Amino acid sequence: MKEINITAKDTEETIRQIQNAIGGSIESRWGELILTIDNAVASGTIRCIIFEWGGSYLHYDITFFEDIVLKKDTSCYNPISFIYCLNGHFKHRFNHEDNYKALEQFQSVIMTSKDGGFSTEYYPKDVKLEVNFILISRLKFINKRLNDASLLNKNLYAVFHDTDHENVFSYFGTYNLKLADHIIKFKKIKQKGMLKILLIEGQVYQVLSLHMQQHNKAVNNKSISKSLNKSELKTIRNLGNTISKDVSFDYSLEQLSLDSGLPQAKLQEGFKLLYTRTVTEYIRHVRLEKARDLINTSDLNISEIVYTIGFSSRSYFSKIFKKKYKISPSEFQKNKRGTF
Repeated sequence: MKEINITAKDTEETIRQIQNAIGGSIESRWGELILTIDNAVASGTIRCIIFEWGGSYLHYDITFFEDIVLKKDTSCYNPISFIYCLNGHFKHRFNHEDNYKALEQFQSVIMTSKDGGFSTEYYPKDVKLEVNFILISRLKFINKRLNDASLLNKNLYAVFHDTDHENVFSYFGTYNLKLADHIIKFKKIKQKGMLKILLIEGQVYQVLSLHMQQHNKAVNNKSISKSLNKSELKTIRNLGNTISKDVSFDYSLEQLSLDSGLPQAKLQEGFKLLYTRTVTEYIRHVRLEKARDLINTSDLNISEIVYTIGFSSRSYFSKIFKKKYKISPSEFQKNKRGTF
């Protein structure tokens, strides 16, 4: 086991202190700092971007080859951490706690320590990690984004405004696959330079918002039943991806239930959680989105598009298209107004 003491005042210094302990090389590109490691201790990258409004983005894409313990002294730099494990898992405990708490794959976690307090992160060896951190410096965030902070629920609002860092806060949420989809988008950004940084910053806001939404729902007892486990949620997400890729297939709730091995009630519950729609509503939604794109980008006529997306009635299609987009398909095709 290797113990690393972190006394950093910001995210960049955290990465440099990790480098001092386990090696690797650091490269800076347009405000993005990338630590690349390929040695007997670890293989992979740790990267960060610091934003002027008090937030920073930290991403681990790494495998440690021995157990790693990060012991953090938060006296100088004590952010609120919004954490999501896309792959792998690790453990955390505050210094006043006797036992570690597990941060599992697909789990949304929010936490912060207090001045003078230590927190410890335990990363097991031989586990492929993809962990996303959004770290918020409270005082700077409040000064730059006061209206955003005021929208938080009472408990989290108090944490944001605890600028003297006197409180410990932690929230371990249930599995959230919406967050997984957004975290994956970071990896799909192909642009370079300042445009890449701006796109990442926009994605940071979306991920931060999803963390907050889940926390607020849990506090207000609006979270969905815990009857769905991680494996079932992954199955439902895969079904959703399959439907969106092949919208013309004649899907039915009964057949989807048989194919997935999940009861119809769980399918409906899962689709409402992941897509805020019933199965039928989701199928209709992705078909209409596909129709909109085809009208805008192809030379197919309306009847051909109706057939392509799996509808049999042009009049029904026109009715629900106009209800969703406030314009008829033929009017939209005539004007080629672009995306909604």
